[in-house]
Amino acid sequence: MSTSKLMPLAVALFALGVVAIVAMFVVGERGLPAWVFAAGWLLAPAGLALGVFSAVRDSRRPRRR
Repeated sequence: MSTSKLMPLAVALFALGVVAIVAMFVVGERGLPAWVFAAGWLLAPAGLALGVFSAVRDSRRPRRR
């Protein structure tokens, strides 16, 4: 059984997004550059979507011919 390379990438993207979101709450609105806000808004949902895609793809049985 081969392991998917997408799931660790999805977890890393989601974790970076969550770290950016936590940084927004800790530091406040005016203390962060715009890229931190963009990272929080984009990385967490992208990581979640990639994780769901990877889980669904890995759960499917291979077709027999």
